[in-house]
Amino acid sequence: MKREGNIKISSENMMPIIKKWLYSDKDIFLREIVANGTDAITKYKKLVDMGEVTDSGEELCVKISVDKDAKTLTVEDNGIGMTADEVENYITQIAFSGASDFLSKYEKAGGDGIIGHFGLGFYSAYMVSENVEIFTKSYKDKSAVHWESDGNSTYSIEECDKSDRGTKIVMHISDEEKEFLDEGVIRTLIRKYCSFMPYNIYLSYKGDGKDKPLNETHPLYTKNPKDCTDEDYKKFYTDTFMDFNEPLFWVHLNMDYPFRLKGILYFPKLRNKLELERGMVKLYCNQVFIADNIKEVIPEYLMLLNGVIDCPDIPLNVSRSFLQNDREVQKISKHITKKVADKLISLFKTDRAKYEECWGDIANFIKFGCIKDNDFYEKVKDIIIYKDIDGKYRSLKEYCGEPAAEENSANAETSAENAEGAEKEEEKTEKAEEKKPVTIYYVTDELQQAQYIKMFKDAGLTAMVCDNSYIDPHFITFLEYKAPDKVKFARIDAAVDGALREGDGATDSVIEEIFKSALADDKLTIKTDKLKNTAVPAIINVDETMRRYSEMDRMYGMSEDDPAKTLVINLANPVVAKIKDMDEEKQKFAANQIYLLALLSFKKLSNEEQNKLIENDLKMLGSLAD
Repeated sequence: MKREGNIKISSENMMPIIKKWLYSDKDIFLREIVANGTDAITKYKKLVDMGEVTDSGEELCVKISVDKDAKTLTVEDNGIGMTADEVENYITQIAFSGASDFLSKYEKAGGDGIIGHFGLGFYSAYMVSENVEIFTKSYKDKSAVHWESDGNSTYSIEECDKSDRGTKIVMHISDEEKEFLDEGVIRTLIRKYCSFMPYNIYLSYKGDGKDKPLNETHPLYTKNPKDCTDEDYKKFYTDTFMDFNEPLFWVHLNMDYPFRLKGILYFPKLRNKLELERGMVKLYCNQVFIADNIKEVIPEYLMLLNGVIDCPDIPLNVSRSFLQNDREVQKISKHITKKVADKLISLFKTDRAKYEECWGDIANFIKFGCIKDNDFYEKVKDIIIYKDIDGKYRSLKEYCGEPAAEENSANAETSAENAEGAEKEEEKTEKAEEKKPVTIYYVTDELQQAQYIKMFKDAGLTAMVCDNSYIDPHFITFLEYKAPDKVKFARIDAAVDGALREGDGATDSVIEEIFKSALADDKLTIKTDKLKNTAVPAIINVDETMRRYSEMDRMYGMSEDDPAKTLVINLANPVVAKIKDMDEEKQKFAANQIYLLALLSFKKLSNEEQNKLIENDLKMLGSLAD
């Protein structure tokens, strides 16, 4: 038989759940109680603005006090206050929001600035309290009300002698939570959760005119960027993040449509080259702290930044710690990403010198963002720069020998005119050359690979420096994937480039056999060639593809084997040229020493290899004394 009925919710069952599970951190209770106070003030101000209430001229604020002897923490506001009926509705009925009721009655007042919407924030007080009292008097000039409950299903309500408008929440702190009776702890919580709330917040208010608020009611991000100086931005950064290192630059977000968004994002200066610490982007809603780094709003790669974002249009859940959905949030996230990209592009175009100066600190952020977000990559791909072995910065287009954007535009008409009379065969050749990817050589360790760098410089070649082992290997592969027909990368020791070779090169099978016999290493490939640099007796090459596979295997613990090496012996070197004339013992000695020297420029030597090199050096020194 089919039955129908109403779902019943028992407060006896609900209260333990609210106390323990409603919020992720119990210290959030202070944010909730103070936010309720600021909402009460906001409602009062709206009534004043509407002409329904005469402005008293008093300072509208929230006062917090601690009484260790009485074991109470009190939060008091001079906002709209409540009548006995309103206390019955908004306090004793769980999840009945006073904000919603207020807005339904005063639609013309609008909801701007009102924080609470769920009617549950008050009950966060029971996460730290064994008993809570409310003393409140409404602006309607009705009798004041005293409400009290120990957090169970029962409460008491009666008239009291409170004379001034507003609400006072008295929390009787439980013995387990006595840390919240320490003014230092409360001060820290105010700084974390209430630092930008819209009305002054006082701790242990004395009313002697010397009280100083603990919050900033008009934080810098709420102001027009035109009204903010560089010093203002730097001070706000220091005060907010307690970081006394000046930021590199910043992005001021100020948007009212199609959603409301304000904030400032800072690019911090890294304290060391390898520092990959996550930043902190604090999320606020109507100047109320929500959380640090909500990934739905702040893309993962933007979390390397420091900043503040305030967006009243973000859909929050009851605890305000997580988002209800991410459909609208995605639009906000994309806008933030676009503004960051626009700032980077603007800096690149207007102040290239400063951009290059900052590159060491922002490179990882940009590269990581490109890998994670294709839209971000498409926006910034032309402003990604790479330091070369001469210490100069170039974009990828500049490495590939492509003209700048202005040059492309200026040459467009000329190219069109010349193309009219070109032969079809020439056009085919040009297209084939365009499709051939440009090889860009790179360096991973300028000190270790100094010999290869010298050879490149002597030959008039260049290479980019990719010295961040954390992200550069991935980014190189990413760039090849994005433009396989335009560019490929090879480490500077990957092969003997044509520009390093003298003429068409040369081979000598006899010398190859001498080295094979002397080194007796089946895993080592031995080749001869004639290089322009005569001072270098030999170099080691490793195939780029095989080396990447090897590094990938090592990363995932699949194999610790090094990729196969090729020893390229330079026939133009004077020592190599005479090796045939040496006796077998000297040939073996010379071959081993040449190989060890080549290894020294290729990698960090093992203990055995280092000892052998030193032994040979000492032997040569000894021969000078003979």
